[in-house]
Amino acid sequence: MLGYNRTHFQLTTFLLLGIPGLEAAHVWISIPFCLVYLLSLMGNVALLLIVKTDHKLHEPMYLFLCMLSVADLMLTSATLPKILSLFWFNDREIYFEACLTQMYFIHSLSTMESGFILAMAFDRYVAICHPLRHSAILTPAVLVGLGLLIVFRGAVLLSPHPFLLRWLSYCKTNVISHTYCEFMALIKLVCTETKVRRAYSLIVAFLTGGLDFILIICSYVLILLTVFNLPSKAARLKTLSTCVSHVWVILVFYTPAFFSFLTHRFGHHIAPHIHIFIANIYLLIPPMMNPIIYGVKTKRIRERVFKFITMKGV
Repeated sequence: MLGYNRTHFQLTTFLLLGIPGLEAAHVWISIPFCLVYLLSLMGNVALLLIVKTDHKLHEPMYLFLCMLSVADLMLTSATLPKILSLFWFNDREIYFEACLTQMYFIHSLSTMESGFILAMAFDRYVAICHPLRHSAILTPAVLVGLGLLIVFRGAVLLSPHPFLLRWLSYCKTNVISHTYCEFMALIKLVCTETKVRRAYSLIVAFLTGGLDFILIICSYVLILLTVFNLPSKAARLKTLSTCVSHVWVILVFYTPAFFSFLTHRFGHHIAPHIHIFIANIYLLIPPMMNPIIYGVKTKRIRERVFKFITMKGV
């Protein structure tokens, strides 16, 4: 488990604490976590199957949504099985290398999610501000290129994170006060100087999630300017209605991300369990909500779901 020399621990495993102060309630807390996991799996798999089998949904918005669903599935599968094992079986141990691997996938996949949401905003901008050029701009080759670029960005920019932590000296403890491995939780266990590593993490966060959010806001400002210039109220409402689902996805993703970031950086006096709950909401709720939002708001997807349920009923 732990060996040490005169100055620091030589770690082979970490211990995940779970939700500090609520360890006795872990079994009960696991119930909503398990439901979230099941809904995320079923919702995203169903969404992928519906879009795959319905050629009318083979449009840029829904193809980007499928990319987002794949990232959501990978993210929940990288975190929730271990969280549930911790809650159900008190399985706190996680190997050092496994912890760094989980941390990398959590941050890189979250970055990819943000990128796909930005791509969906770009689709809405082109569809509303340049409708006659929509198919010419967002060609299949462009869609593939954007998808690969988003994956490449998330994979490359976050790849230094495990190495930034791999060779540090851990002289405090091997207990992580969290339900999963993430950069800020690990960096707090280090006894050497971490300013450069923290600065790199902050810069990457701004260049990915922060910049994505700014570009999304800019795209919607341009969309609103175009909508307000439409001749009739009915046309304005009809155009805005095509953005409702995406706006909900933006709010569901960035609102908990914003609060999680604030509690990490400035919430030193916030109760630990509140911080952990916010971090888990940021990580786990968007993958569950995204297919629900589009299932409720998109008529074509609703029809396919009802058709499937009716066939099963018969």
